[in-house]
Amino acid sequence: MDNRAEVRTFLASRRARITPEQAGVESYGGRRRVPGLRREEVARLAGVSVDYYTRLERGNLSGVSDSVLDSIARALELDRAEHDHLYDLARAATPSGRKRPAGTAPAGVRPVLQHLLDTITGAPAFIGNNRMDIVAANTLGYALYADLYRGVSRPANHSRFIFLDPRAHTFYTDWDRAANVNVAILRRDAGRAPHDKGIAELVGELSMQSEEFRTRWAAHNVRRHYSGTKLFQHPVVGLLELDYQVLDLGEDPGHTLTVYPAVPGSASEEALKLLASWAVTEKIVERASEQVRLGTSSQQG
Repeated sequence: MDNRAEVRTFLASRRARITPEQAGVESYGGRRRVPGLRREEVARLAGVSVDYYTRLERGNLSGVSDSVLDSIARALELDRAEHDHLYDLARAATPSGRKRPAGTAPAGVRPVLQHLLDTITGAPAFIGNNRMDIVAANTLGYALYADLYRGVSRPANHSRFIFLDPRAHTFYTDWDRAANVNVAILRRDAGRAPHDKGIAELVGELSMQSEEFRTRWAAHNVRRHYSGTKLFQHPVVGLLELDYQVLDLGEDPGHTLTVYPAVPGSASEEALKLLASWAVTEKIVERASEQVRLGTSSQQG
């Protein structure tokens, strides 16, 4: 992905959403040619020259100091996720900051991580990568996302499921929110790894096939996604209300561990027990593992 284009569009879109009144900027009347703040107004709020801010908004973040990034973030009223995204874009624009080589991250996981997943028996758990693939899961994780493995694409992918599979509109009780969150996370990960071919290919594929995706991608929204509650309408056990925790795996860049525990004693905890029994009866793990193996083989080929 073109980092300069991403920087340019991200900063311009954040500037456009803030009115002079919101920012406390005195407006001298007359018709404004641009929505939101002007570049010179952002520069004044951030304490930098207009020429310097113009250079930044044209996509050149190389070598920008943390203090300037923080000032720009305050001027544009960025939230924490947007602030982090700006830092990611700046690191990607600086050659010495490119910690990840161009290309695609490994499709599988280390055996110790699969063992870790298998020790989690009371809650769905899975490991995903920055391309929204499920690369490994425990029994309940495969069972929860069984519909993802009924699709034809491999590996199982959250974004493809949400935007290309009609079953997603039933599985997610609030499909619009799930779609918005998915794209915002993918946008954040694209900023972290702008040279990842897998992300670029996924974005290109979904942009070609889904207007819903194109509209959301063009909004340039980003999101932190580490804890909360989700609702699923599972085709076998019905409504599941599950908390979630997401952990970055430091030894495996671009990968996260997600666990979905239910509140003890809740109806959802009982539903997870039923889901575990169904998974054993239907041999969900064996079927999903074979599909993961085939997907990995096709990627390597």
